[in-house]
Amino acid sequence: MKILFVIDTYETNNNGTSISAQRFARELRKRGHEVMILTQGEPGEHRFNVPKFNMPIFQSLMDKHDFNFARFFGKETLDTIRQAVNWADIVHCFMPFPLETTAQRYAQKINKPCTGAFHIQPENLTSSVNLGKVKWVNEGFYSQFRTHVYNYFRHVHCPSSFMANMLKEHGFTAKLHVISNGIQDEFLQAGHRNMEHGHPKKSPEYEGKILIMMVGRLAGEKRQDVLINAVQHSRYADKIQLIFAGQGPKHEEYVALGKQLPHPPQFVYKTRDELIALLSQADLYVHASDMESEAIACIEAFAVGLVPVIANSDLSATPQFALDGRSLFKPGDAKDLARAIDYWLDHPNEKAYIEHLYQKTAKHYSLENSVSRFEEMLHEEIADCAQA
Repeated sequence: MKILFVIDTYETNNNGTSISAQRFARELRKRGHEVMILTQGEPGEHRFNVPKFNMPIFQSLMDKHDFNFARFFGKETLDTIRQAVNWADIVHCFMPFPLETTAQRYAQKINKPCTGAFHIQPENLTSSVNLGKVKWVNEGFYSQFRTHVYNYFRHVHCPSSFMANMLKEHGFTAKLHVISNGIQDEFLQAGHRNMEHGHPKKSPEYEGKILIMMVGRLAGEKRQDVLINAVQHSRYADKIQLIFAGQGPKHEEYVALGKQLPHPPQFVYKTRDELIALLSQADLYVHASDMESEAIACIEAFAVGLVPVIANSDLSATPQFALDGRSLFKPGDAKDLARAIDYWLDHPNEKAYIEHLYQKTAKHYSLENSVSRFEEMLHEEIADCAQA
């Protein structure tokens, strides 16, 4: 198949949707498909490029999140969008923004198969302007997305059952395909080694310390602040070294907040292999986010062989990964997170046992399996489009 991915920001490693698009594209090419990307940014291989759209008022905020919108208007841009859609056998739109809707409307006009994806919760958008928990604002976004974007698709990819259920509750009519974004084999292979031979010895700078990691953008809804504050309430505070892998607008705030700890947090930005090596040395993984459509970073962590401690938020899909209540804490509650951390540190034998169970469950989220199911969705849309 000739598959066109439509996504505003593709070349970034600080956005889960973009990373998923990159991984799916590589895996699909391995399977013999041609995959092109309609996006903004620097021209590159396998690209149809349109200009960046500079967002009035909010562009500096967009830059901090390492995300940009693509232009969707103007003759040259529209010509590129049409050229891209005409090239494809099927179009897949990753986001609910104007570039994607413009491509979808043209695909519909020429009866071209086209699928959508729901990776971005309204709360992810509204949290950037401190409205993430204002229900009527988020309900308005769901309504707009349903009416103007997703009800134009026959098939929509949802990365979790949680997200699919949210869409059903809000009246979305497309067929919803629950498909994990998937993790790369390298994480599973590292976890297998760690379970068979034990976690590797800690590097000299971490000897004698308890390493607790969290991976993700340094953004308000991710709640790295809750983990920083939790360390103060832990009986192991004098030994804990926090490591945050990610970038984002809250970096300076979290650096300042972390100065109160015996061992100030480290903020790092790692390649995949470097991240795997660091996760393999860690003692626990914490995912404190209030809002997640899936949280691949959490799956990658327990695939490597870490017990996760997860915020039990009703706006997050991540609690689905907890094997029992010992891996959950009250969202936003630093003392309850400290309780959960201390439990696992107090019971190393239990922790070692359940690491194996978590690592085993991670195999269900392999990228290979996810891409196979994604292919099935594309074939189903092609068949439905032919009959329309």
